[in-house]
Amino acid sequence: MLNFLKKNIAVAWAKKHVAQTESFKKNAPQLQEELLFSLIKTAEKTLFGRSHNFEEIKTVKDFQDKVKINDYEDLKPYIEKVKKGQRSILWPETPEYFAKTSGTTSGSKYIPISKEGMPFQVKGAQSALFHYIAKKNNADFVNGKMIFLQGSPELEEVFGIKTGRLSGIVAHHIPNYLQKNRLPSWETNLIEDWETKIDKIVEETEHENMTLISGIPPWLVMYFEKLTEKHGKKIKQLFPNLQLIVTGGVNYEPYKDKMEFLLGGQVDIVQTFPASEGFFAFQDDYTKDGLLLLTNHGIFYEFIPLEQYGKPDAERLTLKDVEVNKDYALILTTNSGLWAYSIGDVVRFTDKKPHRILVSGRTKHFTSAFGEHVIAFEVEEALKSTVQKYPAKITEFHLAPQVNAEGELPYHEWFVEFEEEPSDLNLFTEELDVQLRSRNTYYDDLITGNILQKLKISKLRKNAFNEYAKSQGKLGGQNKIPRLANDRKLAEKIEIYRK
Repeated sequence: MLNFLKKNIAVAWAKKHVAQTESFKKNAPQLQEELLFSLIKTAEKTLFGRSHNFEEIKTVKDFQDKVKINDYEDLKPYIEKVKKGQRSILWPETPEYFAKTSGTTSGSKYIPISKEGMPFQVKGAQSALFHYIAKKNNADFVNGKMIFLQGSPELEEVFGIKTGRLSGIVAHHIPNYLQKNRLPSWETNLIEDWETKIDKIVEETEHENMTLISGIPPWLVMYFEKLTEKHGKKIKQLFPNLQLIVTGGVNYEPYKDKMEFLLGGQVDIVQTFPASEGFFAFQDDYTKDGLLLLTNHGIFYEFIPLEQYGKPDAERLTLKDVEVNKDYALILTTNSGLWAYSIGDVVRFTDKKPHRILVSGRTKHFTSAFGEHVIAFEVEEALKSTVQKYPAKITEFHLAPQVNAEGELPYHEWFVEFEEEPSDLNLFTEELDVQLRSRNTYYDDLITGNILQKLKISKLRKNAFNEYAKSQGKLGGQNKIPRLANDRKLAEKIEIYRK
């Protein structure tokens, strides 16, 4: 009886919540402009606001003229002042948290999360679940155990500001109604070594009634593989009541076939788009592609057409100007004090009523050694279509240009770790090249003009990418291996794992 009531209350809450979201979905462009001016007014007296003459900003164009596009290096001098406890630098108050992320040129990045911004990190995830419950008209999963694969919740302090990984910070804000059924234990979440942590999570969950599992796709795959290796069963056999998987962090699509194989049965998937800088979007209809852009969550969005990104005269479009099926670099202004900040993600709109997006790549993850500018979305879609025609299971891959091909034309080299190889690798390779050419006319022109030869696949042995990540101290956590590169730095490190 108690479980029945719990489910029905959850469904009622969910439907009420979804009804309340209709306003921002319909009026997103207008509400976005109002939000920008509210953020500017709030930060007018900060060091950044005074340096950029916020009091003179009356229009979006004024803002774009006075505040150039920033990356972390541009904002770092301000963030260093914030780290020392100085107030009213990027935002009136010091941050409630720093989300610490690993950078490349910048070393560790400290992304501020204000007391105004933190609630939206949690509300985004809650809203994703409410939309799922309302669409499904079912909340059975609330009566089972739920697991959140995440980083350590242990936080350090930087001049009194609590600092840690985003997933560890969010762990301190899980609503009470989810705490009772939540796994793994706090002690297990504190484990830093990822392999040790996964083994312990398997121990704590293998005999439980798991109904919801959340994490980024590569973590989920590793966890599911450990379970199946130990028990010799598919996940739905081990957890027959598993109803929902919530993913985020990276594009789910390339992991879809592997996940379905490991699951061995029907489980609903809800994709989300969270980051240290904010919770941006989630799949509001689990039966359709596209993630609802959260335009009322304290973030003002701008979009730069990808072909213009990095150019001094690049257009900065707002929500009213975007087009569907076009790639844009995502730019953020947030209620945590990030101003015209380039997050590095590339998005593509699938719909404008309401505004839904797909993450199509990274601004720094592309292959254009020959001017082709191939992006992740094109590569992943080409691979998806190829696998449909020539079945195979792919664990992971990396694409790099081979510019100095001795005695032959240059080419794209794909380093692929197969779970199951196609029956004919030559036909598979031919089809993959055809599919990529159909999605990128520049690449097609280079092949047709005999500037490039067709792509080649180099097979890697089982666990190659995990072994590489472990050798670099980057297994688990928030670390992600880029699928595309414009050079061979990563290729030179992983080619030792050739099969």
